[in-house]
Amino acid sequence: MTTRNIQIKLENGLEARPVALLVQEASKYESTIYIQSGEKKVNAKSIMGMMSLGLDNGEELVVSAEGADEAIAVDNIEKFLSGQE
Repeated sequence: MTTRNIQIKLENGLEARPVALLVQEASKYESTIYIQSGEKKVNAKSIMGMMSLGLDNGEELVVSAEGADEAIAVDNIEKFLSGQE
């Protein structure tokens, strides 16, 4: 399992459009991917789950992935959340 703490660096945080793009990014990978904020942990491939987190710019979250492509999945999700994509 690959786990990483990531700070969101998206101007408007994770509102509808960035959440949809993040779910698309997560769905590219075979691995199971979860995003956790505080006590809430959701499947990164679930648009409703991701919307329920309501994350803002500057917030910290934990991304974890388990599977054949877990390392690249976490790397690319970090790039997305850091505004590098």
